Amino acid sequence: METVIITDSCCDLPIEFIEKHNIDVMSIRVNFCGQDIPDDLGKTLKHKKFYDEIRKGEMPSTAQVNAFTFESAFRKHVESGKSVIYVGFSSALSGCINSAKIAKEIICEENKNADITIIDSKSASLGLGLIVYYLCELIESGISKEEAVNWVVNNKLKVNHWFTVDDLNHLKRGGRVSAAAAAFGTVLNIKPILHVDNEGRLIPLLKVKGRKKSIKVLAEKIKEKIIDPENQVVFISHGDCIEEANHLKDIIMNEIKVKDIIINNIGPAVGSHSGPGTIALFFIGENRNI
Repeated sequence: METVIITDSCCDLPIEFIEKHNIDVMSIRVNFCGQDIPDDLGKTLKHKKFYDEIRKGEMPSTAQVNAFTFESAFRKHVESGKSVIYVGFSSALSGCINSAKIAKEIICEENKNADITIIDSKSASLGLGLIVYYLCELIESGISKEEAVNWVVNNKLKVNHWFTVDDLNHLKRGGRVSAAAAAFGTVLNIKPILHVDNEGRLIPLLKVKGRKKSIKVLAEKIKEKIIDPENQVVFISHGDCIEEANHLKDIIMNEIKVKDIIINNIGPAVGSHSGPGTIALFFIGENRNI
C-alpha cells in the first residue's frame, strides 16, 4: 500500500522539497492585514511582505487547521487506497493534532480498514521539518510504514531546537515573557535563547547581551550536543534575516563537519508569534536535555 506523508505549514520546509516529494501540507490560517490567508509556504503570502508589514506594526494572528479540513484530506487518500502518516506541529503549541485525531476517528468509524497514523512531533518550525525530511527519506527507501513510524517515534525527542529572537515584544504577546521583562530586556539589548522541551513547549533558557552573542551561543549549542554530525543534515530557519542565518551556517561549517545545512524562512504560522529577526537551529542530539 502506498504511503502518503502529510504535515502542516508549521514545518517551514522549502516549497521545492514539498513539491518534489509530493507531501501534503495542511495550511494554518493567518489573519493578516484584515484578510484570512493560508500559510502555504510562501505561495500566497510572500515571506518578505509578511515580515515587512510586521515591522510596520501589523499584528497577525493564526488559527489551527480544523477537523473538517483534516477529514477531507485523510478521506481523499484513504478512498484512493493509500496509507496516511500525518506528522504535526507540537500539541503543546497548537491544536492541529487534536483536530487530526477527531478526523481520524470519524473516518475509522466508517471504514475499519482505513490506515491513518498521527504523530505529535513535539517539534516546531524546521524541527518538524527535519522529522518530515527524514521520514520522507525512509519511506522513499522502501522500508515499511511501521519501520518508518517507529524511527520517528524513537527519534523525535532527539531533535534539538535552539532559538533566539530579535524583539522580545513578540514573545510578550505570546505570553512567553512578561511585559516588564520585555521592556527591560529591550532597553538593555538582551536577547533570549530558547529551546523546545520534551513536552514540545517553547522554554526560555538563557539571556545574553547583543545579537552577535546570541548567534554565537546557538553555534556553541550545536557543537556541544550534536551526534554523528558527518551524517546529519542541519536546519536553520529565520524570520527575514538571511544574512545572519548564513553567518550562523558559516560558523557551523567552519567548526563542525556536517553533511549539509538547509536554510529556509520561518513562515507566517510560526513567525506571527516569533517576529522578524528570529533565528532557529535544529539538529539531532542524544536528547533534548539542557
